[in-house]
Amino acid sequence: MSATAFTPSRVAALAQLQAFLPKVGLYAKERNFVRPGHPAVACLSPWLQKRALLESEVVDAVLKTTSFPAAEKFIQEVYWRTYWKGWLEHRPEVWQRWCAAVPRLQAGLQGPALTRWENARAGMTGIPGFDDWARELVATGYLHNHARMWFASIWIHTLRLPWELGAAFFYEFLLDGDVASNTLSWRWVAGLQTPGKTYLVRADNIAHYTEGRCEPAAPQLASAPHLETEEPVAKVAPWVEAPLAQLTVSAGTSAESTGLWLHPEDLSPEVGELARLKIHAICAPWPNAIAQQAGWGDRVATWTQSALQEGAQRAERHFGAPVSAEKTDNLALTLADWAKQQKLQQVVAYYPFVGPWRSEAQAIERALAAQGVKIMWRRRAWDTDLFPHATRGFFPFWEKISARL
Repeated sequence: MSATAFTPSRVAALAQLQAFLPKVGLYAKERNFVRPGHPAVACLSPWLQKRALLESEVVDAVLKTTSFPAAEKFIQEVYWRTYWKGWLEHRPEVWQRWCAAVPRLQAGLQGPALTRWENARAGMTGIPGFDDWARELVATGYLHNHARMWFASIWIHTLRLPWELGAAFFYEFLLDGDVASNTLSWRWVAGLQTPGKTYLVRADNIAHYTEGRCEPAAPQLASAPHLETEEPVAKVAPWVEAPLAQLTVSAGTSAESTGLWLHPEDLSPEVGELARLKIHAICAPWPNAIAQQAGWGDRVATWTQSALQEGAQRAERHFGAPVSAEKTDNLALTLADWAKQQKLQQVVAYYPFVGPWRSEAQAIERALAAQGVKIMWRRRAWDTDLFPHATRGFFPFWEKISARL
């Protein structure tokens, strides 16, 4: 899968899903092999992260073509993404700490640590494999999941660089960069997500699963983990959606004037919970500062903006409503002005997850309230059902879910 193949459209996502379905049965056996073009994995994550393709659609399509025992390992990976999101919804402080740590740690780099960081980002460490993956990430916006684990292990345990800066490097360049999956996976490698349980890569493991293409010498890799500790993380009650009946969002005709805010954390409003609503107008603006605030590189920002535009076009066709999709320096005020111009009584949107779009959502809520416009946050049934189970480790979570499947 080349970077150019990640076309930011739902049509491309569905085509990639169809192309992968015949391979599902081989996934468990082949998925850990890191090969050029990544033929053994689905390469669906950029679209899933933007919900141009839904997790439920992937699982349903797989189970229509493959038995659950044969497809279990792949289906498990789909649910891992949801598990990470649910876990972080219960512990948003993890994200807040990371946001505060990245600029502090980067400003504090000096001497040998600064050189190691610069060389790691440039793919100039001299460690076979690691340098290839650094360059591949920057060039394509994608890495095989096994390579991501190896890379993180070398970054943390061999190069002794802060995990937070490694997560920032990934988040800057990954087209599927997801706040929960990225942050928590790096914490897991560092031994923080499951306290004391680190991931330490071995040279022979890299050699085997790259089929000899990348073979670092054993002395080039750490022989013992670099242990990290942290203060306990507070657990909170996550946001819970109010019952739909209380929000007076009506299907079909409605006396109320309802608008839709479309954002890049859910780009398929024509599928699922919002699909039958009477939408009078759609707002899908792009905040000019979001990329810099989030730490996205140009490729990620461009891909995300293009995906938003494509999602807005689909929403326009489905709802038969006009779209406002301007660029703006103040997303919240733009939404408030749009709602006033459209004479809306309410705006509906999927509630963003913990991360940069959540901050925008909170500002939007305040700005709309000042105009006397209600904002009605929705959450997909998939998340409402699964997030409450993501309170401990993944396998207790999976035990509950797999029993249904």
